[in-house]
Amino acid sequence: MTTEKKSEKSPRKKISSRGGARPGSGRPKGSTTKVSLDDLLSNIELATGQTYGHLLAHNYAGAISRSDWSGVRDYDKAFMNKLLADKTEVTTIDTQEALQAKHTAFAEALRQITGIQPDS
Repeated sequence: MTTEKKSEKSPRKKISSRGGARPGSGRPKGSTTKVSLDDLLSNIELATGQTYGHLLAHNYAGAISRSDWSGVRDYDKAFMNKLLADKTEVTTIDTQEALQAKHTAFAEALRQITGIQPDS
């Protein structure tokens, strides 16, 4: 047996040289990573000297003149999605009479499907 005392060392923390949280790192509070549509459109206009709508129409006409039918189809879809999205918002307000008519029509349809006769 030895009387030597083993030195007790506290476990050392591993310090990574890569990654991890560091003071001051990360995105600052209140910062935004989003680009606004207005900024994007104005930057396009500044860079090209034309509005985005004018460029879009020019590119669409170019796709037609090149007989790029898949490109034309993509433009058509994009235009129609925008036009239809703007035009299809509908608000309906049902009156009590309209609600009663719907209930009656639904009950009649159920009777016809199930064959159940109404109570007299």
